Amino acid sequence: MGRAMAAWGLALAFTTQAAPATPDTALAVQAKEAWTQRNRKRLAELTETARSQNHPLAGWVEYFDLNARLAEVRQPEMDAFYARYAGSYVEDRLRNDWLLELGRRRDWAGFRRDHVAYQMRDDREVACYALLADHLAGSPVTPDAARAAWLAQKDGDDGCLQLATTFFEAGLFKPDTAWAKARLAMEQGRPRAVRQAVMVLGAKPLEQKLAELQDNAGRYLTRKARSSPRAEAELTTLALARVAANDPAQAADLLDAKWKPLPQDLAAWLWVQIGRQYAQRLQDTALPAFERAARLAPELSWSDDSLAWAARAALRARQPAAALAAIERMSVAEQREPAWVYWKARATRLQGDAGAARSQLAPLAATPLNYFGRLAAEELGQPTPLPPAPAPLTAEERRAARSHPGLQRALLLIGGGLRPEGVREWNFSLRGMNDRALLAAAQEACDREVWDRCINTSERTKAEIDIAQRYPLPHRAELMREAQASGIDPAYVYGLIRQESRFVLDARSHVGAAGLMQVMPATAKWTAKKVGLAYSPDLMHDRDFNLRIGTSYLKLVLDRFDGAQALAAAAYNAGPGRPARWREGPLLDAAIWAENIPFNETRDYVRKVLLGGTVYAQLLGLPATSLRDRLGPSIGPAGAREPDAADLPPAAALEPKS
Repeated sequence: MGRAMAAWGLALAFTTQAAPATPDTALAVQAKEAWTQRNRKRLAELTETARSQNHPLAGWVEYFDLNARLAEVRQPEMDAFYARYAGSYVEDRLRNDWLLELGRRRDWAGFRRDHVAYQMRDDREVACYALLADHLAGSPVTPDAARAAWLAQKDGDDGCLQLATTFFEAGLFKPDTAWAKARLAMEQGRPRAVRQAVMVLGAKPLEQKLAELQDNAGRYLTRKARSSPRAEAELTTLALARVAANDPAQAADLLDAKWKPLPQDLAAWLWVQIGRQYAQRLQDTALPAFERAARLAPELSWSDDSLAWAARAALRARQPAAALAAIERMSVAEQREPAWVYWKARATRLQGDAGAARSQLAPLAATPLNYFGRLAAEELGQPTPLPPAPAPLTAEERRAARSHPGLQRALLLIGGGLRPEGVREWNFSLRGMNDRALLAAAQEACDREVWDRCINTSERTKAEIDIAQRYPLPHRAELMREAQASGIDPAYVYGLIRQESRFVLDARSHVGAAGLMQVMPATAKWTAKKVGLAYSPDLMHDRDFNLRIGTSYLKLVLDRFDGAQALAAAAYNAGPGRPARWREGPLLDAAIWAENIPFNETRDYVRKVLLGGTVYAQLLGLPATSLRDRLGPSIGPAGAREPDAADLPPAAALEPKS
């Protein structure tokens, strides 16, 4: 199976129930089923049928056929496919798969020939193979470029392993590069990438010791770990990092009690890891750990993720100088992110320089459809009106979208139950479009009620913004009715649904949460009993029932958290028990509390739900509420009379990624 193909489902927030295949999609649906079953005879039959019919999705049928037997394919067959479907998504998708196959075959001449026409350039393993192919052909490839490609690849793979091994054997990478990759992969929780980094060194004893410490870090530290020579110190450092991931306090004790002889740069890196783990656990010991790392090795390079947690810990501890120091050490690209522009300004103001803070917030405030842009505008006291509607689309602009082969194939695929394929085809087709073309494509999706493509496409525009596309109001009468019946703000419900399902009626998450409001069947059953509704599993994709059960559950969550929208949104995404724990500790500014949510997914979710609620209130003509109002002034420990959240089931049984 092509690795890029296999990852599609994981790249999407949700899929849909299998829709009945239309005559136009039946062949492609059957081909995907045959591909899944590795039924090559059936794939050959379907390919012949699709070609004879000049089927609109013949390229997809052939794609599945070729992908299933890629290890046996030769270049002439690939060239014929490229010619038949030139410029299409399936041409580039199969080219991506073929480049991976050529890399595995070590056919560098063939790889370089095919790579020239590769459009997406979004596969990091292909990027490593490309640098290796150029290097072997005598084209100049700098060690810095190869190192950057290797470090950027989070998962271990053949392409980046071969690139790193070749550069190491040629003396272009030194051992410190391999160990830096191993530490970074350990920080990211990528054990396979850690193993591959050590493999590059070509020392079997080191690989064996790494396997032992990955199996049981505590036993390795007790029996075999050493603080010198350097390679042994590196392995000990990796073992201590594994301990820190589970118990940072234990790692800190071990580092102080036994492993002070480690080289200072490695000890400092370990204190960074300990600080990260403390910060993600919202413990006050985070900032001292980060400070200790800085004292031990002031010149040590930290990852942007570690610096982000150092900044969050400093904000939580009300230490603006430490927050500023962490932000200013981030990469230039990271410092430009709206989050860090905003928090740098907040920290600057807390240090007493209100004028500089206003100057930093001003450019950000010009983007009020961004969470931090809206907060910046509100802090500056600036109005946040909705953007004016763009000029109406012309008949020619609409025709261009309706006649675009890729867009129409994508809609056909989505409508026929092949949503992952349709989404990728759609996104490929948007490349190079200007604002007007994007608006026309978005409108085509809106008119077909393919709301996720409508929203996501419209969000790509820069200068012309159609707020009705970005924040559509489907199911308005029904949603207003159910929200009002449950006694909750309909704008908040709209913001939550926009983030949960993008208004896709038959959306289903990978853990089974269903429908517009993405409620797990067990939670729906519990909620139905709680509020006196009849329940059966087949009701979960009924729009009205899903809205009723979802709003009823959301009301219960809001009541548990005394109406706090930020806490309720976090609970809806991560389960009620987690935000109940996350609020323990000092009373915090609500924006700082939200910034310190330990899960990246939940932190982003809360931002988008609250911003969505703010925008939808404007669209619905509801009483004006600021984003700051929705966040609330502060969040801290629960009051003595507030009920425990632990007995509430989660909306979706997911494990958000940290």
